[in-house]
Amino acid sequence: MERLFKKHDRLLEVIPIQIIRQWMNNINWRARLMSIRGPKGVGKTTIMLQYIKLHYPALDRQVLYASCDDNYFNTNTLLDLAEQFYLNGGKHLFLDEVHKYENWSREIKEIYDFYPNMRVVLSGSSLLSLTEGDSDLARRCVNHDIQGLSFREFLHFYKGIKLPVFPLEQVLHNPAPLIEQMNKYGRPVALFHEYLKYGYYPYYLDNEIDYYTTIQQVVNRVIDDELTRICKVNIGNTRRLKSLLTTLCASVPFHVDISKLSALSGLKRDTILAYLGYLDKAKLIHLLYSDIKNVKRMQKPDKIYMDNTNLLYAWASTPIQIGTARETFVANQLIANHTLEYRKKNGDFLVDNQYIFEVGGEDKDFTQIANIPNSFILSDNLETSIGNKLPIWAIGFDY
Repeated sequence: MERLFKKHDRLLEVIPIQIIRQWMNNINWRARLMSIRGPKGVGKTTIMLQYIKLHYPALDRQVLYASCDDNYFNTNTLLDLAEQFYLNGGKHLFLDEVHKYENWSREIKEIYDFYPNMRVVLSGSSLLSLTEGDSDLARRCVNHDIQGLSFREFLHFYKGIKLPVFPLEQVLHNPAPLIEQMNKYGRPVALFHEYLKYGYYPYYLDNEIDYYTTIQQVVNRVIDDELTRICKVNIGNTRRLKSLLTTLCASVPFHVDISKLSALSGLKRDTILAYLGYLDKAKLIHLLYSDIKNVKRMQKPDKIYMDNTNLLYAWASTPIQIGTARETFVANQLIANHTLEYRKKNGDFLVDNQYIFEVGGEDKDFTQIANIPNSFILSDNLETSIGNKLPIWAIGFDY
């Protein structure tokens, strides 16, 4: 265990704390058992290490961070670690990449039951499912799902522009304070178009040249490793899954034709629907339905978006249409805190069963949503609002 503490100490030495994400304040760190779930690369490890560094003194042995893919676990179990940690005064155990440890849920439940004074924080893939493991554990664990950087966070991380969160309702009904502050710092339209291409994942500055290559590698690992191990996807179908993702990327926002997808991929209808569900849970795509309250199992979605615009640009094999990027941005920024439904007519999105959004360029007018209450245009190439026509970048301040 001492070797794990040495790694823990080295990681804390180098982890930066100059910029702390809003997610840090949204997490219930006092829970006896909690999980941080999210797609690979969005900063789950960083959040855990930053919390430790901010709340515990250096070399404090009451807290321990360990990654579950560490070589330590080749000859030791999670239960071994918990016992030794507890006997040496340990109180707060952070277990990263828990989905890489076989039968993790069974041992975590035992740790929860046998060490009532120990708090445990887990982090893992978006595919991490407690409900599919132990039902008792699912009731005991507080889950937190995180995303990559919002447009607001991108401005803070990459441009040094620090602005507060502006909740969606405030942006819709009183956008002036945000617009006034944003326009003091520069040209928001230009910054928005930068964000579409980079900045969602918080490692661009360290990896500008290979940024898209890194995203592609992340996608490959999710499909080759996580989907085959966690979702039991046939390893012989991983190439077809990647081809399916490329097809979706080339035609996003994709109006779903399962028969066409089946023919293109060589996969059966039920298999296609199951795989789309896995890609959605893995945060590689978003599946949207026109009536989320009545969605049935294995029902085909009404529209498919890539998870975020950086992924869209990184994975696409053909040039990206700006209209595709705009709608992908809207879906991505809103999905964290709101319910989102696809509109078959009279708008693009229904948000929280209350607001209708039509997304477009600066010339977009209200023809499609005329006389519909609580309807708004989210427009590109716009620095200020004009009635219910808002700059599209303004919704990027919701988290």
